[in-house]
Amino acid sequence: MTLRVALIGHGFMGAAHSVGWRQAPAAFDLPDSVEMAVLVGRNAAAASAAAAKWGWAESATDWREVIARDDIDIVDIVTPGDSHAEIAIAALEAGKHVLCEKPLANSVAEASAMDVAAQLAAGRGVRSMVGFTYRRVPAVTLLRDLVASGAVGEVRQVRAAYRQDWLVDENEPLAWRLQKEHAGSGALGDIGAHIIDLAQFVTGQSVDSVTGVVETLVKQRPLPQSGPGSSGLSGVAGAGFGDVTVDDLALFTGRLSSRALASFEATRFATGRKNQLTIEVSGDRGALAFDLEDLNSLQLYDRTAPDDRQGFTRILVTEPVHPYVSGWWPAGHLLGYEHGFSHQAKDFVEAIVRGEDPRPSFADGLGVQRVLDAVEQSSARDSAWVSVTEPALLT
Repeated sequence: MTLRVALIGHGFMGAAHSVGWRQAPAAFDLPDSVEMAVLVGRNAAAASAAAAKWGWAESATDWREVIARDDIDIVDIVTPGDSHAEIAIAALEAGKHVLCEKPLANSVAEASAMDVAAQLAAGRGVRSMVGFTYRRVPAVTLLRDLVASGAVGEVRQVRAAYRQDWLVDENEPLAWRLQKEHAGSGALGDIGAHIIDLAQFVTGQSVDSVTGVVETLVKQRPLPQSGPGSSGLSGVAGAGFGDVTVDDLALFTGRLSSRALASFEATRFATGRKNQLTIEVSGDRGALAFDLEDLNSLQLYDRTAPDDRQGFTRILVTEPVHPYVSGWWPAGHLLGYEHGFSHQAKDFVEAIVRGEDPRPSFADGLGVQRVLDAVEQSSARDSAWVSVTEPALLT
């Protein structure tokens, strides 16, 4: 059979997801064929142009009409966070499999409602997944596998950071990512969600309590020429100023379920860092480290090696035996940022056809949302320790 996909939203993430849907059937032997059926956007001309550019068969402007169509099997949501819950719940209730970008929602309440809808839908054979795509970088998946195999021994400490600098210029215009009503939070939710998920994914543990601080460094920014909220990552400044209502920087410490400690940094003010995501896991037998700016490799330290061979060893994660790599190029021929989205599409299609619940699930997304909320609570309480299970902020 053919699985027909509707993409709700476009722009940066729409382009990345489009590449994933286009490349996955060519790179991997999928159990069902995939058709890029329709792209949905609010502006008819922009949606039509995006559909033509990225290979969608048609475009539309009403996501409700598209979800109601009998010929749509998968709904892929790449809109701002304020619409995730409404679209995802409607799609699940209509019997569509749902892939939703991270963070799952803008609040714990919304994420909880989405998780409930996903559980009900799963009982009818309808699958759902959150787009924490960095899990599917081959080196990250290998890191997880090595930790699970005991390569670092008992996990004692995790250090995770996501550093960008696209807001260092105070004249960078106000965008929807800087408005709480659309984005939910700033660096914390947008990129902090990734490192929370990665820390939990690679260790197999949960973040159970946190202490931290969030800060808005630039409180007002120029309005964009086409009006507030018109662009997610860039724009041209126009007249007037608007308030930045989300954080620019989040620093926090987490206690894992094993009692190990994890430190986290999410910032859009790391001057000179364009898109640096790093995670390092230290244990009693060794350590593993990954840097997205060198995404084809992994650093391994083995404390059990002879003294004359101590030191981090670079593993080039391009061998056919490595996760996902067999679908691509000969050993040593590198992969890029876009390949994770193909791996995401592959895994989602395979789970649907096998009748299995894919990961990360909406429950996983809700778990990350609870950590994000706990960090905000901690910051509001002068960095007091907050349990991730405490009631959510009323936002």
